[in-house]
Amino acid sequence: MSQLERLLLMAEDELTEYSTDARKIEKLRRKIGLSVSRQEQQEIKAILLEEVPSGGFSKIVEEQRQTVALPFWGIAGLGLLLGIAMFQPWDFMATVAGGFTAFKIQQWGWRLQAKRLLLNTLEEIDQRINSGTKSITDS
Repeated sequence: MSQLERLLLMAEDELTEYSTDARKIEKLRRKIGLSVSRQEQQEIKAILLEEVPSGGFSKIVEEQRQTVALPFWGIAGLGLLLGIAMFQPWDFMATVAGGFTAFKIQQWGWRLQAKRLLLNTLEEIDQRINSGTKSITDS
């Protein structure tokens, strides 16, 4: 498992907890500081800057993944309802397709959100290092 994948798993773990973004970043910052060298942090940050979307549909999925997936959950439910009520086995295909699509959209949004959290954490680490260096040299 690469460092990036390991850090993304740590970021996903932080997303599961109910807390503010600042608290998530603070906890993740400590973990990264203990386990990843400064050079690797810079390499991972460069990779994330290329991968994290800045606009378009992926930005909407990142911020509102449940809202985007909701119509597909509806299609899955409607296919199940019609398949049972009208004895139409082909309607179950809508259930499978809608459920699969909704799940993949939510999974994609979750991954994008974890990447964004990790990127924000790495940027905060850079800011803390730069502000600490400036204050030492200024005084």
